[in-house]
Amino acid sequence: MKNDDGLRYPSIDDLLTKIDSKYKLAYAAAKRAKIIKEDEYVAIDPKCSKPVGIALEEILAGKVQIDFEEKK
Repeated sequence: MKNDDGLRYPSIDDLLTKIDSKYKLAYAAAKRAKIIKEDEYVAIDPKCSKPVGIALEEILAGKVQIDFEEKK
């Protein structure tokens, strides 16, 4: 499957329904992209070809679970 939407896919609005902050989203995507690049394991059939795009697709699909600690 090929991504014909370019930078519009996956949509930031859709992604923010999964993770409530752009900063947390960037952190989660970077961490998952690093794992994808190192282990070459993908949990979905991605449209994107680059690790960060694949990570964002996985987050959107609900395949990535990440817990953020609340600062006190």
